Amino acid sequence: MLIARLLSPLAILGGALVAGVSYASAATVVHKDHDPDALWKIVHQRCAQGTAPCAVYDESRHIALLHSIEGRGQYLLIPTDKVAGMESAALLQANQPNYFAEAWSYRDRVGASYGMPVPETMLSLAINSARGRSQNQLHIHLDCLAPEIRATLDRDASRIGSDWAVLPDTLDGHRYRARYLTSLVASPFLVLAASLRHPETEMGDHTLVVAPLRSGYVLLDDVAQGSDRASGEELQDHACLAVMKAPASKTR
Repeated sequence: MLIARLLSPLAILGGALVAGVSYASAATVVHKDHDPDALWKIVHQRCAQGTAPCAVYDESRHIALLHSIEGRGQYLLIPTDKVAGMESAALLQANQPNYFAEAWSYRDRVGASYGMPVPETMLSLAINSARGRSQNQLHIHLDCLAPEIRATLDRDASRIGSDWAVLPDTLDGHRYRARYLTSLVASPFLVLAASLRHPETEMGDHTLVVAPLRSGYVLLDDVAQGSDRASGEELQDHACLAVMKAPASKTR
């Protein structure tokens, strides 16, 4: 359920409810909308013209950053080019922007939105599969990691190595496989593609999640099948309750 906030001025664009405010007062959009092209219209028709609601719009880096109303601290990293999502062939090109690394570079904004620091171990990035998303423009969710997911990853850390392996424990009831990354220099999209026999037709069924682990990161992958829509966003906590409920001294 979307966490609604009263903002003004308001405008309707392509079925999307947009709050036209500056980053200082939290540029905010609804990304789960009946119009599957709402995000693209916002970025292409408004942000490209230098108007709100983008917190960041950098055409030279081919990225935009939006502050979603689904969670006080959630941001969406979106290409300024038309890229549908996980199934896009553009993601298989080596010269594409490293969207995950770009999204992670804005991680401090999550804590800034809450008015308190959020430990990096409690942050995450996620992109849903074609079946598990509502928008037909690639967007990476930057937000808090659910505390129970953090605990499971820490418990299974010794099982996560440089090769893909299915985790011994389920995450939110789904069976994910995991791989350790020392850095985000290599695009997680390409890391996933290298493990698939036919990435050009298989990528769209996958979801990816990145979270800190040890001195690097864990890359999580689930594939849509049956009732599992492969929505890695399910591992995030858009209310960031673990941080909000923790004593201030423990969030530093």
